[in-house]
Amino acid sequence: MSSGNDCQPQALTKPALGEKEVTELVDRVFGLKVSWIRPLPSYDDQNFHVCVSRNKDGAEGADEYVLKITNSEDSQKPDLIEVQTRAMMFLHAEGFPSAIPYPTKDGNIMSLESGDTGPGNKKYMVRLLTYLPGTPVAKIATNPQILYEIGKLAASLDKALSEKFHHPSVKSLRRGQFIWNLANVPLLEQYIYALGQNTYREVVENVIEQFKGKVIPKLSSFRACINHGDLNDHNILVDSCSASLENPQYRVSGILDFSDMSYGYYVFEVAIAIMYMMIESPDPLSVGGHVLAGFESILPLTGEEKGALFLLVSGRFSQSLVIAAHTALWYPENKEYLMITAKTGWKHLMKMFEVGQEAVEETWFKTAKAYRTDASA
Repeated sequence: MSSGNDCQPQALTKPALGEKEVTELVDRVFGLKVSWIRPLPSYDDQNFHVCVSRNKDGAEGADEYVLKITNSEDSQKPDLIEVQTRAMMFLHAEGFPSAIPYPTKDGNIMSLESGDTGPGNKKYMVRLLTYLPGTPVAKIATNPQILYEIGKLAASLDKALSEKFHHPSVKSLRRGQFIWNLANVPLLEQYIYALGQNTYREVVENVIEQFKGKVIPKLSSFRACINHGDLNDHNILVDSCSASLENPQYRVSGILDFSDMSYGYYVFEVAIAIMYMMIESPDPLSVGGHVLAGFESILPLTGEEKGALFLLVSGRFSQSLVIAAHTALWYPENKEYLMITAKTGWKHLMKMFEVGQEAVEETWFKTAKAYRTDASA
């Protein structure tokens, strides 16, 4: 979702290639002829849905891809992008619905290309990824079944990456000052001015202070892992696996955007998933229990991890809301996309603090425990 050690340059490093340039780039780098192309929304990279004509072995047809043009700041970290892409390929081989790259004409998984836009002739890392079908979770009415599946996915994905994924550059995932790593909630202090002076700011300042006092000292007791780091409601695709309109059942058909991958902790991933699944829910405070139940079917949380969950979810709300407000100041033309979370996010964060940690946790843990009780019955 975001790049670098701070937020300010993001707005100034986003690629701005036109469709003509992109069409030529796909031909030159990948040797493919574009049939049609359309831009996709993005935070600080540039993404395009690309359809290319195929004429192999006499069979005509079309294939669809996502062309991902990484912002110029992150493009200076080829080891990091390589690891993220290799992780996607590893997960695909393990049976997860993640995209894989189409090779360049030179047989590589990515290529550094000149943008020819703006001052300095910036260079951007370019990848062509397989297009994954499905509907973003943000566009369906979620139910306990898919929330449970998403929790299960979050645990399974991190477990596979942490236990079985190996790469010479995996150490590049140790991104100490990466603003989106959940351990770095205190770094929000330097961007909080973007909120102005209001009740929202007071709540975020409260989150940061509690985070410093109650979460940071406990990090060493959490179980470490590799986090996807951004399992939000736009990065998880689903399709329907039942014909029932009254009780629809879904399965995850795609996992998108690995650009926030970093070393973190298992409890971070479930907190991030809970927060984003709350965004569009009509009953947001109940969501956490179903996601937690799915996660704990693979990886039960320890007592200390559970004790931090409320502040971790609140911390992710704060990250998303503060960073979006800050970035929108620098990049007002992308404000609508940047502020998606803010539409309901502030309301949900305020509600969590109004209800209080004890009551919210009781709801989550009681719901998750009911799944275990049902399973053992």
